[in-house]
Amino acid sequence: MSAASTSTRELLASPVLKSAISKASLRLMPMIVILYVVSFLDRTNVGFAEAALGVDKGIGAGAYALGAGIFFIGYALFEIPSNLLLTKFGAKIWLARISITWGIVSACFAFVQGETSFIILRFLLGVTEAGLFPGVIMFLAAWFPNKVRVKMFAIFYLAQPLSQMLGAPLSGWLINIGDQIPGVAGWQVMFFVEGSLAVVAGIAAFFFLINSPQDAKFLSKEEKVALTDVMELEDTVKEETGPRGILASMRSGRVWYFTVIYFCLQIAVYGVTFYLPQQVAQLTGQKVGFAVGLLAAIPWFFGIFACYFVGKAANTVALRRRWGTALFLSTGVCIFGSAWAGANHLPALGIICITLAVCSFLAIGPICWSYPTAFLTGTAAAAGIGLINSLGNLGGFVAPILRTTVNQATASDTGTMGVYALGVLPFLAALMMFGTRAFSNKADELLDK
Repeated sequence: MSAASTSTRELLASPVLKSAISKASLRLMPMIVILYVVSFLDRTNVGFAEAALGVDKGIGAGAYALGAGIFFIGYALFEIPSNLLLTKFGAKIWLARISITWGIVSACFAFVQGETSFIILRFLLGVTEAGLFPGVIMFLAAWFPNKVRVKMFAIFYLAQPLSQMLGAPLSGWLINIGDQIPGVAGWQVMFFVEGSLAVVAGIAAFFFLINSPQDAKFLSKEEKVALTDVMELEDTVKEETGPRGILASMRSGRVWYFTVIYFCLQIAVYGVTFYLPQQVAQLTGQKVGFAVGLLAAIPWFFGIFACYFVGKAANTVALRRRWGTALFLSTGVCIFGSAWAGANHLPALGIICITLAVCSFLAIGPICWSYPTAFLTGTAAAAGIGLINSLGNLGGFVAPILRTTVNQATASDTGTMGVYALGVLPFLAALMMFGTRAFSNKADELLDK
């Protein structure tokens, strides 16, 4: 064993480093999770208002699908510029700005007057939220070394099931409460209250987030040195083996490879998320409201445990590849199963399949992001991570349109064929995830030390 390898192993195993990581996790991760909880809630709560918007404002299925998906067009167009601005202003200011502005736009959905205003606001919501997710990915990659990064990403991803587990009953409850208030509709109350939560979260983020370990007053001098040394070591390795600069990152074959994988993942995520309340209502024969919200929270509750378990277990390169491949396969199979159960009037089986699909695709996300953050740094990371997230998230634009188009083309009254169509792409992603065995990064070698 070389002296350099021994030194690296000692650095990664240092009790001081472990103490620094533990303190950073306790200080930063709760705020990061809160930001993404309200973010995911504000982009998906439209599912609870779909039927009411159709009745109250005449927004049809086609306009709803366009509005649900056009969010990701605005998101994609402004993702990379937002990410580059984050590197200029720092996460503390920029992530807070994103949260406040998208909260204002989200609250404005309470004043939707028809299809045009609905579609415009969905586009603006994507514009204002652009940069949050990749900004957090970059922020965590600057704070936590590769060896624990999937675990930190998994904690971050807990925001998705938490937002749906808590947000689904909350959205249903706000609709029920709002319906009792004269002069307003329940869906208006839901949008206004949940948008306001994002504004409050953004203000809090400004005071809680810290741009880098060097600025952290909660770390001792020794802890700052240990954490800074290991992060600088990883950055040096990335600069030696990965693309340098914005253009090189955007031309990188590996960046585009993971963009395709992430696109397939987002097809599954939003194909399920946008229609989950309606699918549960169809399975159970109930109206969308508090009861359906509680049932719709079940998959996200179990998703919390899936995220944590896989994030802790996938602590080597080989394990990440195996887990990722298996989870993509599970996602596709379970989406197929949920459609089949719905067509055959098997509500219990349908909810079980939806739950397993949600658990699978939630646990995949942290694994997916461990790959690009292992070879991208600096402006290359800002551009590359922004590209993967922006184009990958177009899966959220394609998913509702694909589902609606297939249902209409096949005259599927139950929506089964549309769900089948969404379940195909996870199998392609499983094959590509298995193919990552051909990639080799020096940062991955540090991970396995």
